[in-house]
Amino acid sequence: MQALTVYLAAPRGFCAGVDRAIQIVEMALAKYGAPVYVRHEIVHNKFVVESLREKGAMFVEELDEIPDDGQPVVFSAHGVPKRVPETARRRNMFYIDATCPLVSKVHKEAERYHKQGKQIILIGHAGHPEVEGTMGQLPPGAVLLVETIGDVENLRISETRKLAYCTQTTLSVDDTAQIVAALQVRFPDIEGPAKEDICYATTNRQAAVKAIAPRCEALLVIGAPNSSNSNRLVEVALQHGCSKAMLIQRAADLDWNWLDGVAHLGLTAGASAPETLVDEVIAALRGRYAVTIEEIAITQENVHFKVPGVLAAA
Repeated sequence: MQALTVYLAAPRGFCAGVDRAIQIVEMALAKYGAPVYVRHEIVHNKFVVESLREKGAMFVEELDEIPDDGQPVVFSAHGVPKRVPETARRRNMFYIDATCPLVSKVHKEAERYHKQGKQIILIGHAGHPEVEGTMGQLPPGAVLLVETIGDVENLRISETRKLAYCTQTTLSVDDTAQIVAALQVRFPDIEGPAKEDICYATTNRQAAVKAIAPRCEALLVIGAPNSSNSNRLVEVALQHGCSKAMLIQRAADLDWNWLDGVAHLGLTAGASAPETLVDEVIAALRGRYAVTIEEIAITQENVHFKVPGVLAAA
């Protein structure tokens, strides 16, 4: 049997915001019974969503899909535009907000800058629920979105306008630093957050990939195709010395031909992928290779977020 060394990145998998959001749905089901409605995927992971669906969660994209039956509706970890809780209040819906506290921090920053009369520039990915939620905290036009350095160059803003920037929490640390630098060159007086918006979990998972990428011929990231932080891990691996990297959702997605000639494989999981999927991939690898696991840990995480008070006794 061919030998395969698997470098297991740590930290990997669930972050505190994802763990809290899943707990909120499970505790709401325990306290109020099924169904518990969830607006958008609670986190971007099909395995997690299907597991919660089997327990009685019902996933919808908009509130108008929910009947007036008094059952709770949970807002996803990515955050929602202000119109969503406003609509829920108008309909007297019982809602529970599972927005990650680190996303809520960005919302508060944007609101503070807006009250100060600043034009806000948001670095993020168009169409991502977190970006839609952050931009939706303020009136149209109050937030301008940039995705690339080219977007910075194309901004048309009055020279007299005061500016501030925020970022999506799940971006590439390196790419975002380059965009921030471009903003600061073009707009020397632009204000930014006192502490960067990219969250600790995104930062740590990217740093762990950077640590193992040069040792590997290939690297696998377990995560969903619509997971921003998981996709960034693939990019980081390719940018830091690994010749090929791939995103997979589960062990069934393994491409054995792609692994031909690989003796050193990196393995990590995005912030919304549970550890059980890591175990599943390792088990599949053991079925074909003589696997040696070497965990490379760059830091320990001990962040925990409290669940909303309405669920605390559940």
